[in-house]
Amino acid sequence: MALNARASREGDSLSGRISVPEIAQRLGIGRMAVYKMLEQGIIPGIRLGRRWIITRHAYLEWERTCGCQSGTGLPEPPEVSVVH
Repeated sequence: MALNARASREGDSLSGRISVPEIAQRLGIGRMAVYKMLEQGIIPGIRLGRRWIITRHAYLEWERTCGCQSGTGLPEPPEVSVVH
C-alpha cells in the first residue's frame, strides 16, 4: 500500500500532471499565490471539487509563453511590397 501511495504522488509527472507545490517552487512563490493565480485564470487549470488539475503540457506552454495566449491580440498587418 505504501508503495502505491508513493507511486500515485510521484506519478503526477508520469501521468502528465504538475502539482501546485512544484509550480510554486518553479515560480519562486508560495502555494497560496499559485492557488490565487489558478482561481483568477492566470495559470491554466481545471477545478474538480476542492482539487486543481493542471496538465504539465499546459503549464509548460504557459511558462514558455510567459502566460500569453497565442492567436490573441491584434491581427498581423498584411505584407506590403512597394514597387517604384
